Amino acid sequence: MIKNKFLIVILLTILFAVGCAENEPDFISEKIIDEYGISVDLMSIVSDSVHSNETISLIFSRYRLSQQLVNEIIDSSKKYYNLANIRMGNRYSTYFSQNDDSLIKYFIYEINPVEYCIVDLTNGIHISKREKESVVIERTAYGKITSSLYQTLSEASISPELAIKLSEIFAWEIDFYRLQRDDYFKVIYEEIFVNGKSIGIKKILSTEFFHYDQNYFAFAFNQNDELQYFNEDGKSLRKQFLQSPLKFSRITSGFSMQRFHPVQKKIKAHLGTDYAAPQGTPILSVGDGVVLEAAFKQFNGNYVKIKHNSTYTTQYLHMSNFAKGIRSGSPVTQGQVIGYVGSTGLATGPHVCFRFWKNNQQVDHRREKYPPSYPIANENLDEFNKLKNYFLAKLNSINIENNAIKYASN
Repeated sequence: MIKNKFLIVILLTILFAVGCAENEPDFISEKIIDEYGISVDLMSIVSDSVHSNETISLIFSRYRLSQQLVNEIIDSSKKYYNLANIRMGNRYSTYFSQNDDSLIKYFIYEINPVEYCIVDLTNGIHISKREKESVVIERTAYGKITSSLYQTLSEASISPELAIKLSEIFAWEIDFYRLQRDDYFKVIYEEIFVNGKSIGIKKILSTEFFHYDQNYFAFAFNQNDELQYFNEDGKSLRKQFLQSPLKFSRITSGFSMQRFHPVQKKIKAHLGTDYAAPQGTPILSVGDGVVLEAAFKQFNGNYVKIKHNSTYTTQYLHMSNFAKGIRSGSPVTQGQVIGYVGSTGLATGPHVCFRFWKNNQQVDHRREKYPPSYPIANENLDEFNKLKNYFLAKLNSINIENNAIKYASN
């Protein structure tokens, strides 16, 4: 009888232990990690975007952080990213303990779609800058132009950024404001994705553009630790301007927002550079382009305005006369004589007032920095030709069938 009671006690003990085990929480379950690499178990998260006139101090004040602590956070962040420089529209997230919604554990600020800054307040102040995992996918886009390149790509739901990059590559070869219907392009490029969403074009690898019955090619190649673009002959697609429209001259008045005008006798902006030279000195075009205007105006006198590409335009004022063949629509080459120094218009003596536009804004050309332009170096020719032939074969395999713009992942 005692033996049976003993067996019953043992059995009940085992059943009780099993029941307790079934009701115990699962402590070996995996932690939930968010896109920033933070374990969000037992966390409350509030996300928002920086609004107009918001500062980091204002944001932190809502969570009852002292100004002293905020100042320490800002000072500590400068090594990685100065949080005093947050930008309107950028996303941020604040992490709290579920047990205390006034206790901030982490603060995340997205610097851009890839980089973000983490403020870790779990044990003092620890700040770091990290990157989200990104995927680079090679893609191909091709088709015929129906209107502008920008609009054509937009209508096909292809990033208009591709149009901007193409116009920069071919800035010296193609006037993208004068595209024709049935011009076509083929482009192989890399696009960056984060969390399955495109965040932009990384780079164009190779491209062909057919314009005015001529094929233009560009191939990306790293030379001198810099990504540059070259044509099929290994020549750089990047060109420089001459530093001055005159071979021999002296500057008598520079670019200035406040300059005393010698004729009008008042302070006004001088959005150009004056080069003095003897009457009749040849004036040179500083770069290849097309003459927009060759005319006379009261203040400009005889002047020539040249469009070099979709970015740059130059103008030459106070000429005594134009060079032969210089008229609206005339093509010109770098160093070509376009006119002669004079003092026509509002001028006190023979000189040329040289004006320079970048993206439709007049700038001081002497402050502009133009990277040097070199062809493929001899020691890089074999490597370049292998890369060129590889991408040339890929471009040639693309068949422009109709007017539709197409793209595909490779």
